[in-house]
Amino acid sequence: MQLHLEKPLVFFDLETTGVTVGTANIVEICLHKVLPDGSTESRVYRVRPVDANGKTLHIPEATTAIHGISDADVADKPSFRELASEIAAFIGDADLAGYNSNKFDVPLLVEEFMRVGCPFDLKCRRLVDVQNIFHKMEQRTLKAAYGFYCGKNLENAHSADADTMATYEVLMAQLDRYKDTEYVSPDGTVCKPIVNDIEALSRFTANSQWADLAGHIAYDKQHREVFNFGKHKGKPLEEVFTSEPAYYDWIIKSDFPLYTKALVTEVWKRLRDKKLRDLKLHFGQ
Repeated sequence: MQLHLEKPLVFFDLETTGVTVGTANIVEICLHKVLPDGSTESRVYRVRPVDANGKTLHIPEATTAIHGISDADVADKPSFRELASEIAAFIGDADLAGYNSNKFDVPLLVEEFMRVGCPFDLKCRRLVDVQNIFHKMEQRTLKAAYGFYCGKNLENAHSADADTMATYEVLMAQLDRYKDTEYVSPDGTVCKPIVNDIEALSRFTANSQWADLAGHIAYDKQHREVFNFGKHKGKPLEEVFTSEPAYYDWIIKSDFPLYTKALVTEVWKRLRDKKLRDLKLHFGQ
């Protein structure tokens, strides 16, 4: 089977220094681009993690134990700042796909681009998270998914190259397996969502209730931005910022992802502008 694509789709996987988007850094990235004509291109980059001043960061031993990449392995590799333009150019205007990518890989990739000031817009990209298809339909891990769908044992798990290619193969197998399978959503709606169409797969795997990439901010039924964590969980941002303005400062100074901080700042500015308009109306200006 060949993927039905209107534009390129890039499967990708990251190996990192940690699991928190706001503080983690990429140490390896694999990109597998599938073009509408069925041809493919791949890139694998080892990345030296650095801080805002360009100082090399240590890869924790516990993390190295998982993916096998140590400080020595990336000591002579370029930083993400040095690779950003090349990576962005390779991805181009492609849609993105990965395993658990909507929750971690996409937010962290965007975070790294934002850290170095490299433009990378998600607004016109569709995101397909193969894990979400798997979890909704079978609820397993990538290694189990590879064995379940492809009948193979995943060798070199937690290597970006192996995980990326396994994710690509799993999606192709899912398209075959679930071609005419019905899915019952939590609201009782019955559909056949697994089709060879990136727009449909993107809708099915999207975290539609998340306002930011990491899920710290969500939408309520009125489509208002609400906190999805902490003491104000479920409360609208505007309501909290009105009663507790210092909470905005705390978020901006904490280790939240830059994308989350940008969204929170948009809400803060919107609330400020609303207050200014109300004052002008009150004084007849």
